Amino acid sequence: MNTLNLPTYDDVVQAAGRIAGAANRTPILTSRTVNEAFGADVYFKAENMQRMGAFKFRGAYNALSKFTPEQRRAGVVAFSSGNHAQAIALAAKLLGMPATIVMPHDAPAAKVAATKGYGGNVVVYDRYTEDREKIGRDLADKHGLTLIPPYDHPDVIAGQGTAAKELFEEAGRLDAFFAPLGGGGLLAGSALAARALAPRCKVFGVEPEAGNDGQQSFRSGTIVHIDAPRTIADGAQTQHLGHCTFPIIRRDVDDILTASDDELVQCMRFFAERMKIVVEPTGCLGFAAAQRMKDQLRGKRIGILLSGGNIDMARLSGFLAG
Repeated sequence: MNTLNLPTYDDVVQAAGRIAGAANRTPILTSRTVNEAFGADVYFKAENMQRMGAFKFRGAYNALSKFTPEQRRAGVVAFSSGNHAQAIALAAKLLGMPATIVMPHDAPAAKVAATKGYGGNVVVYDRYTEDREKIGRDLADKHGLTLIPPYDHPDVIAGQGTAAKELFEEAGRLDAFFAPLGGGGLLAGSALAARALAPRCKVFGVEPEAGNDGQQSFRSGTIVHIDAPRTIADGAQTQHLGHCTFPIIRRDVDDILTASDDELVQCMRFFAERMKIVVEPTGCLGFAAAQRMKDQLRGKRIGILLSGGNIDMARLSGFLAG
């Protein structure tokens, strides 16, 4: 995609106006325990408290709100392991249009149930043997639907950037910012906000160790494709960055880090026990990486985006008891 078509911070500002009143302006949480452990001021942007439980609602609502009357009548199709699915289904319901969602057969049951509950028509596929993007394109062509991918779309990226925009506006100057990385919509949008509002802030994307395609892409200068990674961070089981997200990340992000599944479980336990909040594995990626770097972060002001809190209670109980 030509760089002229990439979203800018102005698009993030416009998205913020578009989603105002529909999306929650989520709280920024702090923990004295974390601040003492880091020797720093740490601010958590709690997107686990967003509508449908994740930041994805921002990008979905922004994208769908720009549909023409003809597009609204035909409806939207999306593919997602869960959070984008729920976000599109809810946004479509609020905007009065039908939604078809392509979801993997092993998607978390709670996310499938919520997607159906919001009125989404779920089409199931096998993430390890089938191509969700092809399925989505075929459905769009066959039924005249508009395909909204989970991350590689200018309106989605701009919408996701509104979470970081709120964090930078409310927390003030930040020295470092950490966000989970799957396909890159959240990180790319966050980086646009960071460069506009806190140009000296170091921006880090964090992905699962088992799926470090973004890290490989960032360091090699070209988009690297991998097999579907096996990790508990189901929201980051992407196989490659996007043509829209990659150039923004390459230009505006300082580094891509990783976290292990064991570290994610430890973070989930901390959030549940000490901060009394539910954060899904993917949502813990930023905090896990920041903990690895805490010696370098001493004395700094740090922003960490908790991307979502959608996890089956039985699965959460298993992680916390393990």
